[in-house]
Amino acid sequence: MNQTATQHQLAANTIRFLAADAVQKANSGHPGMPMGMADVAVTLWTQFLKHNPADPNWPNRDRFILSGGHGSMLLYSLLHLSGYDLSLDDIKQFRQWGSLTPGHPESHLTPGVEMTTGPLGQGISSAVGFAAAEQWLAAKFNRPDFAIVDHTTYVFAGDGDMQEGVSHEACALAGHWGLGKLIVLYDDNGIQIDGSTKLAFTEDVQARFRAYGWHTQAIDGHDPAAIATAIKQAQAETEKPSLIACKTVIGYGSPNKAGTHSVHGEPLGAEEIKLTKEALGWPAEPSFLVPEEAGAHLNGRSQGQKAQDEWSALLAGYAQAYPELAAQFEAAVAGELPAGWETALPQFEVGSKLATRAASGKVLAGIVPAVPQMLGGSADLTGSNKTDVKGYAAIQRGVFDGRYVHYGVREHGMGAIMNGMALHGGVIPFGGTFLVFSDYMRGAIRLAAIMEKQVVYVFTHDSIGLGEDGPTHQPVEHLMSLRAIPNLWVFRPADANETAVAWQVALKRKDGPTALALTRQNLPSLETNVAQNALFGAYAIGATDDDTAAILATGSEVEIALQA
Repeated sequence: MNQTATQHQLAANTIRFLAADAVQKANSGHPGMPMGMADVAVTLWTQFLKHNPADPNWPNRDRFILSGGHGSMLLYSLLHLSGYDLSLDDIKQFRQWGSLTPGHPESHLTPGVEMTTGPLGQGISSAVGFAAAEQWLAAKFNRPDFAIVDHTTYVFAGDGDMQEGVSHEACALAGHWGLGKLIVLYDDNGIQIDGSTKLAFTEDVQARFRAYGWHTQAIDGHDPAAIATAIKQAQAETEKPSLIACKTVIGYGSPNKAGTHSVHGEPLGAEEIKLTKEALGWPAEPSFLVPEEAGAHLNGRSQGQKAQDEWSALLAGYAQAYPELAAQFEAAVAGELPAGWETALPQFEVGSKLATRAASGKVLAGIVPAVPQMLGGSADLTGSNKTDVKGYAAIQRGVFDGRYVHYGVREHGMGAIMNGMALHGGVIPFGGTFLVFSDYMRGAIRLAAIMEKQVVYVFTHDSIGLGEDGPTHQPVEHLMSLRAIPNLWVFRPADANETAVAWQVALKRKDGPTALALTRQNLPSLETNVAQNALFGAYAIGATDDDTAAILATGSEVEIALQA
């Protein structure tokens, strides 16, 4: 065995036993997937993944999404060994209250975690949004000799992700768009919690993805050379997303539990860990052993810093050649709104009658040109949601610099893709459907709220006034249901001017999603004073009762109060 192979095996086994020991100590968790995918992970992270542990938010890093979040110890082990700010003590606190290593990865909590992945299907689906954001920004900003946006989204996904319906919606769009920088490494181990996947899952996954327009391969997921060759071939497919089916053994190395469903969602047990360590030639003690050579093999700091420094030099040259574009790019990545954008907000004449969905469309006609990082769409209800703006094309394969997204009849996929766009950065996504169909995308909405990401939902046809459509299209419980989601702000503006204020607040808000519930029916624009307008805005930004009392008392001085 040559030195490289020995280093690989050492690093892979380090990951396997960090996972096994952490799950055993917590007496809860999923050791099987980390043990099975360790070879794929080491190959990807040492030979292909472009990242800088010293700067987890470097804009041009590759994105790594662990869609099967239950296998979180795989990611935590990789982050620790690669040099991220995640210590061995953090690893030992796996699944403990207040730790940086909860049972499923949390993007707003742990450095290096790109996305919160708990519900299956969400990671692979949001990864489509990551890849779409990369391709959109590249189309907008890249120039000859200046590929300042140039990175790949890698995903580890399992059988559960493939079974969840949202993955069908999003992956079909990925193929339609030709997202060549999206590479999914599929943990094809044939096991789920109830037992063999044959109990309920016998489809040809590769044929399904080829039908979507993906490039597919099948490999031995424990053969580092085959893994590396497959990733290189996937990278060469620049006009198709790629699926690499990695045949693995869940719980690899365990004499009695490898390849069984018992290793999916429970600890190996002290005796089985001992036997597994013997089988793989690993010291029985101490637990949480990290050989120095394993860390050295995986550590990405020096190479990552070199890659980032080269990119920074490229960006500096770009700024000299294209100063306006560079300023726009840096503002978008930083999440900064252009100066004076609020002057593009329309004002509506008191007494005029306008449905708030139509008022929203007029607001968008003003602010989309003023805020270039806004990218909007609809789940096949463009004319009803009023989410398009005249003069802007839709993104499509080969023409990806448009400002509109046709999601098709895919509400849940739309929600997940918008999450990926927001997580990627440089994009403020908004998307429309009927309020009653918010049910279809609730899982993605809840995740946006947990991850504290700026996503805007345009929910029209907000009332039972849709009588002729029948009960299926009449939202009754939906406002209450949405308002029950922590950190989701839900606005139901009373008229056109409040609709403009709602959009203003949604664009200013950086720490969570916003939902607008808008009417199909015409509503009169009400006569309001400064205090009433400010009161709406104050509630929108979470003002306390004392704040609102002060606003009502000060009247014309309210703008000063809000700024304070």
